[in-house]
Amino acid sequence: MLINVPESVVPDALRGMAAAHPELTVDVERRVVLRRDAPVAGKVALVSGGGSGHEPLHGGFVGPGMLDAACPGEIFTSPVPDQMVSAAAAVDSGEGVLFVVKNYTGDVLNFDMAAELAEDEGVRVAKVLVEDDVAVTDSTFTAGRRGTGATLFVEKIAGALAAEGAPLERVEAVARQVAGDSRSFGVALSPCSTPDKGGPTFELPPGELEMGVGIHGEPGRERRAMMTSGEIADAALDAILDDLRPDGPVLALVNGMGSTPLVELYGFCAEVHRVLGERRIPVARTLVGNYVTSLDMAGASVTLCRADEELLRLWDAPVRTPGLRWGA
Repeated sequence: MLINVPESVVPDALRGMAAAHPELTVDVERRVVLRRDAPVAGKVALVSGGGSGHEPLHGGFVGPGMLDAACPGEIFTSPVPDQMVSAAAAVDSGEGVLFVVKNYTGDVLNFDMAAELAEDEGVRVAKVLVEDDVAVTDSTFTAGRRGTGATLFVEKIAGALAAEGAPLERVEAVARQVAGDSRSFGVALSPCSTPDKGGPTFELPPGELEMGVGIHGEPGRERRAMMTSGEIADAALDAILDDLRPDGPVLALVNGMGSTPLVELYGFCAEVHRVLGERRIPVARTLVGNYVTSLDMAGASVTLCRADEELLRLWDAPVRTPGLRWGA
């Protein structure tokens, strides 16, 4: 592993982020990543966060058109309420703050507590819960469905609406719409290794894969013998479409889990498009790359979101963050 010592992995990474991205304000001591121009007058602020190890989620999505602040926890560990309260206070312009929360027990409890504390300090807070993983219900880290790739859709689309000056209630409503209209499914080809353990967090024998793996390496639906890219796409999209049942175009995220090269992700993307074409489901936009990762896990996930004209307009709106960037 390319680290100094396990205990300093997160602060070391934050110092590197500060050096590489002067457009951000990175508070290493408080563990908060902020837009340098925050608070932005007249704009609802978006704050998210979670355990480190999923980069570029969430700190890599701080910037115009997306998040105003992110709170990184230790590896695969929720940030604490003090981080979230500090972030909310730093980015609130008086228009309110939206917390984007992945459905993991620690994140939910700590963001709930932070919302109460922030409101005691005069910050108006709304929350949206992302729970898009159709693989399992109730797993190692959470009650209910896990929050995974749809987090990117929520942060991008709600962030674009907030940038237009929409009020908190409207930004919250669109964030809930996107979260409710998104589904994901992930597959692991190898386990991930955490710095403190220095080795794999779970066993996955050679020649096998984990169908429906979580982004912390949580078990999925089943172990199977290794499959082709096309067979994996068939299985993943069967699981998603059995639940989502889109009746129009979709946004598609073909996401690497950390160690899957782009040449393989693009090949997998072709298979995802094949399956959707066979189902007569139009794909309005596609994003391919490593965006919601699990350290060095090899594998991929697929996220689909029902997309109307308004959501597509907001998806196409400019964004300037370390991890996502397009438009003016």
